[in-house]
Amino acid sequence: MVIGLVAGGRQFPVMVAKGVRDQGHRLVAAGFTGHSNMAVAELAHVWKELKLGQLGRLISFFKDNRVQRVVMAGTIDKPKIMDVRHLDMRALKVVFRNKNKGDASVLGAVAREFESEGMAVVPAHEFLPELLTPEGVLGARRPSEREWGDLAYGWRVAKDMGRLDIGQCLVLREGIVAAVEALEGTDAAVRRGCELGGEGCVVIKVFKPGQQAEVDLPSVGPDTVRIMAEGRAVCLGVEAGRSLFFDRDQAVALADRSGIAVVGLSEAVLKAQAPGQAGGVPPGP
Repeated sequence: MVIGLVAGGRQFPVMVAKGVRDQGHRLVAAGFTGHSNMAVAELAHVWKELKLGQLGRLISFFKDNRVQRVVMAGTIDKPKIMDVRHLDMRALKVVFRNKNKGDASVLGAVAREFESEGMAVVPAHEFLPELLTPEGVLGARRPSEREWGDLAYGWRVAKDMGRLDIGQCLVLREGIVAAVEALEGTDAAVRRGCELGGEGCVVIKVFKPGQQAEVDLPSVGPDTVRIMAEGRAVCLGVEAGRSLFFDRDQAVALADRSGIAVVGLSEAVLKAQAPGQAGGVPPGP
């Protein structure tokens, strides 16, 4: 199988590249000058460096190398990718065809461009299933009753927010929303939320309704927990099965040392904590 990797920044594209190779596939990868982790080049059988916004050249490169499946992994600076001065004709058509310029809408439109050329877009975790967040309490500390309440309320608000394709993360305390993620990203939203909400904030990150798992999953890791600890947050809820948890053991160990509860959230987990429900949420693996 020939896998085409669209590599963004940070560690994820390198991890995906290794996962593709470990499964015995041929790896054709492309990165963007100044935006991608160029370490992917050393792992690819075929590599090409492009300028951000050259969607037509990217698709042609993959077609020329007989790519069968496409994977997108890593961060990209969205304000720059939406700058029309950097877009080729194919990318311009994608942007202007979409009235909604949210992440899920734009990434979904890009995925459809690949699929229109006979290249199926597949989720990155297909090559790294161990990164998916497990269900249940993941650390030593369980959320308090008040924190469970914030998780349940925050889950509903985050899902409603996600339906508008705004963001995946919010910060709240005692039922009051302190910050909603927008263009600035999760880390900045958590910092701002903790500054506004004060000690005891709860952070929630969920999969947006209608979001395509093939092109974008919410993710957390040690940096998320570190920023929460600096802001004196007390609980992190991440959607189980539909989010990525990088360096989970390290992140949970840091959370334990910082007194932060970590939960892989689902409707079932929250229902088990509802008033009047017997039993409780089992610990994660």
